[in-house]
Amino acid sequence: MATPVLMPKQGNSVESCLIIEWKKKLGDKVNQGEILLEVETDKAVIEVESPVNGVLLQVFYQANDDVPVQSQIAMIGEAGEQLDKATQTETKKPSKTEKSHETKASNHTHENALSSQALTDKIAISPRAKKLAQQEHVDALALQGSGPQGRILERDVLAALKSRPADLAAKAIDGEPEGVFDRKLAEGVKVIPLTAVRRRIAGRMLESLQTTAQLTLNTTADARELLHYRAQFKQSPPALGARDISINDILLFAVSRALLEYPFLNATFEDDTMYQYSDVNLGFAVDTPRGLLVPVIHKTQSLNLKSLSQRAKSLAKLAQEGKIKPEDLQGASFTLSNLGAFGIESFTPVLNPPQVAILGVGAIQLKPVLIADKVEHIPHIHLSLTINHQVIDGAPGAKFLQTLSAHLTALSNLFFL
Repeated sequence: MATPVLMPKQGNSVESCLIIEWKKKLGDKVNQGEILLEVETDKAVIEVESPVNGVLLQVFYQANDDVPVQSQIAMIGEAGEQLDKATQTETKKPSKTEKSHETKASNHTHENALSSQALTDKIAISPRAKKLAQQEHVDALALQGSGPQGRILERDVLAALKSRPADLAAKAIDGEPEGVFDRKLAEGVKVIPLTAVRRRIAGRMLESLQTTAQLTLNTTADARELLHYRAQFKQSPPALGARDISINDILLFAVSRALLEYPFLNATFEDDTMYQYSDVNLGFAVDTPRGLLVPVIHKTQSLNLKSLSQRAKSLAKLAQEGKIKPEDLQGASFTLSNLGAFGIESFTPVLNPPQVAILGVGAIQLKPVLIADKVEHIPHIHLSLTINHQVIDGAPGAKFLQTLSAHLTALSNLFFL
């Protein structure tokens, strides 16, 4: 009897996976544990293994299809085995491209968003999607859900919102009918579909700015100790294992200790409730070929500088190679984003909800400082703290920055290898 292959579940937050490539073709023999295909979640690339020995008899989805988790994607059985009629007619859910076209067509047939009760009664929709649809006056009946069993999720509403301004603009140009100018067909235009990671980033950034009251506080901190210790580590004996400790590692260490003194920043805010964490689960932004990922160093406060550095480099490498596990990208209680290596002086970091704070780090530059009636140019590092002003006030955020600056100024008092 043929065995179904299911799209594996990858944590509670992953609702679908994008098929990247099938490693096996129809009719190929496969062994249990052998790689059948690669799929991409919004966070990592996952290899899907064959659950049994046999032959790949049927495939229900192809590359670039976005498939809900736990959906049947293939059948494996004996060579020449006949599948039953129900299996052979397995219904393939519409791809993301098909959903986009259907959504645009349907949007012209409905003009008003349904009330909360009507939404609940007539369609399957998540609470967050329902709330956003009502706020933005999006007709949920016009949407094609991408969740399990066609359930409408928040990302479906965000996609509809993203397409709406373009539609309005097309109608406004000299009264031209919609579709007169098709950017997809224009000469010299390269059409680049968003990957699962990029879609996730787009949705998260939009959600962040729409659902939080963001306030950014900017300051600088004396960086002489940072530069001194970085030089000392670089020249240390190889046996010590400290040569690879970077300025970013030292910053992660200092932030983790400062957060112990300000637990209200080591927190998340969801459903009108604050959650403060005793463990500092520190996320740090990593630029990868697939887009921005934020690996999480769990229980950072329990690690010494050397261990923290090794863990950070290991996670960053896995993220850049597309091999990081979903659990290593979840559970952050605070995030650090460092653009100083790119020469960026300062920037406004965007919150990663439900976290209530994120620290942006800029380049180290000389700053004129008045000391004993004499101006001296001292290297300073730029720090930008963005907080959710719904639950964090400016003064507590400023005090955190003061404490962090003090730690960076006196690192010798802060850590030991």
